[in-house]
Amino acid sequence: MKPKEVSEFLASRHSTRDFLSKPVPQSVIDEVIADGLTSPSWSNTRPIMVAVATGEVRDRISAEFMARWEIVAPIRSSKWGQFKLLFTRRGLPTSNPLVAKPYVPALLPRAQKIGAALFSHLGIDRKDREARDAAWARNYEFFGAPVELFILTHTSLGKFSANDAGMFVMNLMLGAHARGLGTCAQGALSIYDDIVRSEFDVPEGYELLYGVALGYPSDDKANSFAAPRFAPADITVPLKP
Repeated sequence: MKPKEVSEFLASRHSTRDFLSKPVPQSVIDEVIADGLTSPSWSNTRPIMVAVATGEVRDRISAEFMARWEIVAPIRSSKWGQFKLLFTRRGLPTSNPLVAKPYVPALLPRAQKIGAALFSHLGIDRKDREARDAAWARNYEFFGAPVELFILTHTSLGKFSANDAGMFVMNLMLGAHARGLGTCAQGALSIYDDIVRSEFDVPEGYELLYGVALGYPSDDKANSFAAPRFAPADITVPLKP
């Protein structure tokens, strides 16, 4: 491929937020995971594992995520509800509470900008809490994807494991895109690792990083949204004066 063709292909990938129920053959799942494994890795240690949820396993995991969200969503702005949550602990994060924390000032405007753009595209008013919560809940339905990939990393390498996982997932996503499949990386799923562990025999030393929805995109309006791309200058560190 010519450089321009590569650039156009890379730019054509975007997050899919509504999927067809059409099953993805296991052979295709294996192919996109194999594509992911073409990425670089720290000393080729590959400190990554993937829990592939399909069928009834996928449905049980989704149902439990939804059950906990339905507990948390109505009480987030209620002090009594928050106290009750702390007392019962039902719905509290069992892993990676970072996803429930606000962004730091340096990153918050970027998150707010993309959130506002997506909600506007979906016709959701910023003040419509119920509609916003429903949009967030779609994460726990995996946006209807028939396959959810849970990405696990080995704790011993810390941020280097996360770096390896990021490169792995990017290659996996591009491999899926080349086959007409859609993907969506879901940090929202990192909050309840015990749900994943209840279905999979996760080896010692591995922890849940996030999930990736995988399937065939629908024609839903959500899939016509594409996040604005940053320019190289937006992330280039300037020289000291």
